[in-house]
Amino acid sequence: MSSGVQVSGGATIRADADAGPAAHADPATATSVVEVDGDGVRATRLSGYLRSDGRKGLRNVLVVAYLVECAHHVAREIADRFRDRDVHLIGFPGCYPNAYALAMLEKLCTHPNVGAALLVSLGCEGMNKRQLGRTISASGRPVSLLGIQDHGGTRSTITAGRAWIDETLPQLEAAARVPMRIDELTVGTICGGSDATSGLTANPAMGHAFDLLVAAGAKTIFEETGELIGMEDLMAARAARTELAPELKASVAKAARYYATLGYASFAPGNAEGGLTTIEEKSLGAYAKSGQSPISGIVKPGIEPPAAGLYLLDVVPDGEVRFGFPNINDNAEIAELISCGAQIILFSTGRGSVVGSAIAPVIKVCANPDTWKRMGDDMDVDAGRILEGRATLPEVGVEIRDLVLSVGAGERTKSELLGHREFVLTYKSFEALGPACLAR
Repeated sequence: MSSGVQVSGGATIRADADAGPAAHADPATATSVVEVDGDGVRATRLSGYLRSDGRKGLRNVLVVAYLVECAHHVAREIADRFRDRDVHLIGFPGCYPNAYALAMLEKLCTHPNVGAALLVSLGCEGMNKRQLGRTISASGRPVSLLGIQDHGGTRSTITAGRAWIDETLPQLEAAARVPMRIDELTVGTICGGSDATSGLTANPAMGHAFDLLVAAGAKTIFEETGELIGMEDLMAARAARTELAPELKASVAKAARYYATLGYASFAPGNAEGGLTTIEEKSLGAYAKSGQSPISGIVKPGIEPPAAGLYLLDVVPDGEVRFGFPNINDNAEIAELISCGAQIILFSTGRGSVVGSAIAPVIKVCANPDTWKRMGDDMDVDAGRILEGRATLPEVGVEIRDLVLSVGAGERTKSELLGHREFVLTYKSFEALGPACLAR
């Protein structure tokens, strides 16, 4: 039994319900789950873990979440014992309450890639830990809350946390994957360590992959508004609805005001060393990763796209500048993409970035052929072949799309195999979305 959806060029991607899940330890020796038959039809054994709300996760992670920096060490000691299994450390370092941080942890701990959560609290922080626990429990996931002050300190809390994971993890590891359709996928995209090659190879190739995924019924999310300055008119012209166009422009204008107040744009010294000259030039490359599909709406951290299509994630806080730079590094943006339901992340880099992420697998697309030669062990796709004339942009776009499907069937990315599980969550503040941002 199989189901299928049309993609560009009239081909059909099929999810074979009779095929078992793929789980490859090494992509170099793995048999691809994306195959082309004699009719040019691409088939994939896409599968996931079914959750009580109907969503499906590509992974079945147990998260250990510290609720204040004072609990970070204890949480890390608990999680480190299980570093060779899907136990990931996340958390919020702040002590005073923040609605954004609570909402983010609620979304992340009930993400489709997450099967259970252990919450580690000091005991006197401002995080509403009981509300967080109730939210996770209501989702049907196993959850436990440990207070270090109540459990007698570091050693006893670590012992209790490890015991709970020992009891819970076998249930997750025994769970079966079920068939999954392309239209049940949400894919996020980000660029980091960008240089002059990023906008020529990796970013537009990822944009082409986005177009193919959108055509197949997936939800796709691009960001960040601080790296789209100068692109607002181009985005407005792609708005799926008339009333969305001014909202797209306004989101970029907000970012420009925010960075002007701070006196520093989203432009790092490494970007300049890599041949980029201005934030507008960097924006041209960042914009390319959105592809050419109509823009269906705008989301903010923790808001999931309501339907298939392409969405802009507005990561710049609303209101006055209160908390400093909107994203202090790439992993803060990845966490926000994941909070919007992204089960997998596409990450382009020209200079070379090694980060992965907790919760969602990260596919690294290398833009620069020289970087690929130096750091290929950290990269999944060599988009620099485009510059060398060894591949076309559409060919690399199809390769990226196919890798998304393979990872969706269980294949591990380079960052996963290397143990990268970076995570960052900071203070922010957002207002509710206006009616023009999402179709009703």
